[in-house]
Amino acid sequence: MRRLAILIAFTVSMPALAAAAPCGNTGSGFEAWKSDFARQAKRAGVKKKGLQALAQSQYATRTIAADRNQKSFKYSLEKFMRVRGADTIVAQGRKRKARNPQFYAALERQYGVPAGVLIAIHGMETGFGNFMGDSQVVSAITTLAYDCRRSEFFIPHAIGALKLVDQGSITTATKGAKHGELGHTQFLPGNAMTYGVDATGDGRVDFYNMTDALASTANFLRKKGWRPGRGYQQGQPNFAVIQQWNAASVYQQSIAIMAARIDG
Repeated sequence: MRRLAILIAFTVSMPALAAAAPCGNTGSGFEAWKSDFARQAKRAGVKKKGLQALAQSQYATRTIAADRNQKSFKYSLEKFMRVRGADTIVAQGRKRKARNPQFYAALERQYGVPAGVLIAIHGMETGFGNFMGDSQVVSAITTLAYDCRRSEFFIPHAIGALKLVDQGSITTATKGAKHGELGHTQFLPGNAMTYGVDATGDGRVDFYNMTDALASTANFLRKKGWRPGRGYQQGQPNFAVIQQWNAASVYQQSIAIMAARIDG
């Protein structure tokens, strides 16, 4: 009887399984997947504007190419820092801190995160806002949600992007990095939804505004467990929080080293 019940349950579930659009490794199934994902997004609370943005999204071939060709994180720490221009980031970061010390001090009072950490992240991610990406955020992140390699990781961020459209923080035309990261410090959209801060008080979280972006970054780190006044180098309490920002060990170490040089 138990085997029969299982067989009946499996048979009943087959139409539902057949109706679900699978992930894919090429663009051929993207449109079918979008139709299925629209239902999932709607159940997750995405509204009309977000669903329209999903319908208008296109398979991002440059995003897939970039995702298949990530080499820099395989470098040694020394080479990674050299390639990423660590000395320039530190020099420019010190000047930025000196020009606006009150701003960074206010962020540290509120969130406990030192200026050097925020400045190092800002410099590493976008060269202090000089290049925030040239890929359409919604298309990039929905492409990665569809792609079989890391679909489960990117689906919440795709839903986050559609909700950001709903609330007016981004549009279908908003551009970011090739993996859908947006703004001055390259927030993934799901994190943007969760940790975004309207620091300017204009009623809108704008990750392309430096004040909102850096406050959001500080808020992310604090909510991930940042302990004010404690160290952030390897082996110290707050290094584990820096690890939450980026999964690559050379990136984590570089942020900690540059931050100490900027604050020093």
